[in-house]
Amino acid sequence: MKINSDWYTKGMEHIWLPYTQMKTAKKPQPVIATEGVRLRLADGTELVDGISSWWAAVHGYNHPHIVEAMKDQVEVMPHSMFGGLVNEPALKLATRLAEMLPGDLNRSFFAESGSVSVEISMKMAMQYFLNKGEKRTRFVHFRDTYHGDTLAAMAVGDTEQGMHANLADANSGNLLTDLPRTEAEAVAFKAFLKENAHDVAAVITEPMVQGAGGMIFHGPETLRWIREACDEAGVLFIVDEIFTGFYRTGSRFAIDQAGIVPDMITLSKALSGGVSPLSVCVATDKIFDAFYDDDPEKALMHGPTYMGHALGCAAANASLDLFEAEDYAAKVEVISDQMARELAPCRALPMVKDVRTMGAIGVVQLDDTVDLDALKPMFVDAGVWIRPFGTIVYLTPPLIIDEEDLRLLTTAIVKVLSSL
Repeated sequence: MKINSDWYTKGMEHIWLPYTQMKTAKKPQPVIATEGVRLRLADGTELVDGISSWWAAVHGYNHPHIVEAMKDQVEVMPHSMFGGLVNEPALKLATRLAEMLPGDLNRSFFAESGSVSVEISMKMAMQYFLNKGEKRTRFVHFRDTYHGDTLAAMAVGDTEQGMHANLADANSGNLLTDLPRTEAEAVAFKAFLKENAHDVAAVITEPMVQGAGGMIFHGPETLRWIREACDEAGVLFIVDEIFTGFYRTGSRFAIDQAGIVPDMITLSKALSGGVSPLSVCVATDKIFDAFYDDDPEKALMHGPTYMGHALGCAAANASLDLFEAEDYAAKVEVISDQMARELAPCRALPMVKDVRTMGAIGVVQLDDTVDLDALKPMFVDAGVWIRPFGTIVYLTPPLIIDEEDLRLLTTAIVKVLSSL
């Protein structure tokens, strides 16, 4: 890759990239435009995006309905503070989320990023018990899980072998355990939670798929077992749907497949269609009622600067319009079936340990002999944007992708891995 653009050459001397060892990493690809499911690079190359910009661009790029909604909003009011003021896009979005989510998940607390919404949910859980006269500061979390890169969110990820294992001291007494996947494990988990419930505020998990931990799947019964264990132990249950929400696993929310109502749910990424930073922690009436009091000390003292960001909320309302206008569950079913068929030949390759799909998630699990960094430029040469990590090559394409473009992605995986 040869880049002559002044902005690229000068800018690379001053930028710090995510998840990157800047000394040894290859130079990043310069993207200059997006359209549909494609990224256009500075040299004119177009890549079919198989990752949806970290799982967020579910409607593809530059969707006219979202773009127009944002144009209309930016001309009137891009943002105003949410302290002492509210705005129409934020209140409409909160109302719509309450209507979409199950049970009494009725109170939306907005923020900018997914990890911040996780931290808000943890803060709510601790103060919920404080407001009731109990001090509970610990959280139960699971191996192979990930909830974000900020300190509290990091401390409820996999602090033993995840990407933040070297910072495990940030895990201030939280309890790491295995996700219950069998009835026997569910019984053991219930006993474990009851034994430790006296100072545990909440259990937190990713539903159906542990994303950044390796795209590891589990069944809906796991969520039901955790809900039952929390109810019996008197512990709150937080579900992190930042990755899984809005049809990524096939249903509108992953919890819909289990038929459960958590005490809090976090959403981001696809919430705004991947065009604006926006997240939300939605709490049940039970949680909200513990803060609703004449005592000012019982208020939730939290307020992100861009909370209720009008422009982001306008984008999110437009994103919800699209979800409501078309059958996205049917779109995902078609994507899932095609990925399952077209990734199946990978099973015959010697370095492949597993091939699995769930909803619009396709995963090829490799052994640890494969150099994933070496694969990345090979995918670019094949005309696709695929970013393997850990020991997996995976797809989370935009949900509007057509059969032909999806075949470009699956074919690239089969060809690249076969060439090894």
